[in-house]
Amino acid sequence: MSEPRSAVLLGEDGLVRCAWGAGDEEYRRYHDEEWGVELRGDRPLFEKVSLEGFQAGLSWITILRRRQTFRAAFRDFDIDRVAEFTEQDVEHLMLDPGIIRNRAKIEATISNAVIVRQLVQDDPGAFDRLLWGFAPPRGARPRPASFGDIPAVTAESTAMSAGLRAIGLRFVGPTTMYALMQSSGMVDDHVEGCWRAA
Repeated sequence: MSEPRSAVLLGEDGLVRCAWGAGDEEYRRYHDEEWGVELRGDRPLFEKVSLEGFQAGLSWITILRRRQTFRAAFRDFDIDRVAEFTEQDVEHLMLDPGIIRNRAKIEATISNAVIVRQLVQDDPGAFDRLLWGFAPPRGARPRPASFGDIPAVTAESTAMSAGLRAIGLRFVGPTTMYALMQSSGMVDDHVEGCWRAA
């Protein structure tokens, strides 16, 4: 029988982190500076929803290492600009080796931008409020002690997925939306012992 994997690891810098964020330098920066930190605003959240959609079926580090190229390819995820992308833009993106060249995900990002633009056009902040409306109350769940305590899907992420699908968004399944909740600080899944859990 193998030893259970530790939920935290001591980094070379002397900080104890969630084990997934202790090795790779890019993961370490992301863990320390972004994951679980409250993210607000229509554009930043549109970017996060888009990148989480591209991540579906892949490891997050794949997206993280390409994030700058994604930002360049999708005009910094400016909602208005992405909503104006044409079929020619789709073909151009399909040739870009710096992003994930998945036609369905590219087209979903564009159609999602069209929907989000309509949502926020006369009501800036509406997308932010919609997403954060599904966030559970702070402290609703005890801090995870191990990886096994961290769910892949919750009632809130399932409700968020259903709500976004109802207005036409794609690549917003319950697991993807829980990852969004973690990465945007709607939930805090830093495990016990991690310096960020203090």
